[in-house]
Amino acid sequence: MSDTRIRVWDPFIRVFHWSLVAGFAVAYLSGEDEGLLHPWSGYVVGILILARLIWGFVGSRHARFRDFIYTPGQVKDYLKNLFAGRPVHYLGHNPAGGWMIFALLICLVLTTVSGLQAYGVEGHGPLAASQPDAAAASAQARTGFIRTAYANDEEEAGHAEGKEEELWEEVHEFFANLTLLLVLVHIAGVVVASRMHRENLVRAMLTGYKQEH
Repeated sequence: MSDTRIRVWDPFIRVFHWSLVAGFAVAYLSGEDEGLLHPWSGYVVGILILARLIWGFVGSRHARFRDFIYTPGQVKDYLKNLFAGRPVHYLGHNPAGGWMIFALLICLVLTTVSGLQAYGVEGHGPLAASQPDAAAASAQARTGFIRTAYANDEEEAGHAEGKEEELWEEVHEFFANLTLLLVLVHIAGVVVASRMHRENLVRAMLTGYKQEH
């Protein structure tokens, strides 16, 4: 192995990576809390993902999506060589790592969007305005025009709203758990690749540098 160190990960990627780790951990662990910690940590994750998507097109070489777009055949060959003890070294993301990054980004986007939808049905967050406005019903009640039939309609609407909220919460929980599963697979992949390539990938994500092979 060469002693030459090459800068691979720019400051944005490193700050994004560890901020996302912290943000997702807080959001996941606070999922059952009734306070503001969960939604606000979710906002942080959403902002980070949006910034990463932009950086994937305008960032440094190894941060750009085009640098780690691989075909299924390339991923298969990489894994085959890896487990055969003949790992092919990549300076940026290897094929398996590249696919994992895309999978994580997709799941995080779906987790964030479904969380915003569920929060919006409750009447909170940026998507609350897209939900049926209960203010009109309150105004009508104050003017004395509300009738029993309307009350029944309101009850049915409330029931439908509850079902919609439950649906979005289930979707949100599904993608959050799927993201966690992918994170665990990602960690396992980092450990395996670090041992096979004889390089510390965690340290590389902290310093930005990798050893040239």
